Amino acid sequence: MLTVHHLGMSQSDRIVWLCEELEIPYQLIRYERDPVTRLAPADYKSLHPAGTAPIITEGDLRLAESGAIIDYIVARHGGGRLVLPLDHRDFTTFLYWYHCANGSFMPTMMMLMVGGEMAGLMRDRAERILAALEAHLGEGHAWLAGEDFTVADIMIAFPLTTMRVFAPVDLAPYPAIRSYLRRIASRPAFERAMKKADPDLQIPLD
Repeated sequence: MLTVHHLGMSQSDRIVWLCEELEIPYQLIRYERDPVTRLAPADYKSLHPAGTAPIITEGDLRLAESGAIIDYIVARHGGGRLVLPLDHRDFTTFLYWYHCANGSFMPTMMMLMVGGEMAGLMRDRAERILAALEAHLGEGHAWLAGEDFTVADIMIAFPLTTMRVFAPVDLAPYPAIRSYLRRIASRPAFERAMKKADPDLQIPLD
């Protein structure tokens, strides 16, 4: 049985959402953050040497890192869903946004959360990423890969939503992004995932 070890208000939101989109059987085990430090509890950190969320187990497998977990679940359980083939006209667009989420956007948001002397540079970088995303969505694309909802959307949603609880970013200048987040919020699988993963979290959508 695929087991998603979910740390509250973490990137493991993505994995719960993915399982709901694919409608595959999985077990969800929730872990709460320390109320003072907001860090993961010791039993969560002991699940994998990385000590970070998300983590899944399946049989003898223990796997961390959002992208790796998504690739594994899609390959093993997805049946070709939520990804684009190499010959699809939007394949490279899909590939870019899928990797931009954790390759550029998340590190930038993390640096904003920490603050310090790099905060100004990171805010400029965040604004450039948001401007590029706004321009892309403003061209009439429903999802990052055109009309196809994919795992790129699952990856990019976290820094646009839950991460903004930790590192506030004003989305008022980005109407296309706000519309995009409303489309995400209206997906039944997203609603189910959030109720299971973080039922008390008010997801910032604007």
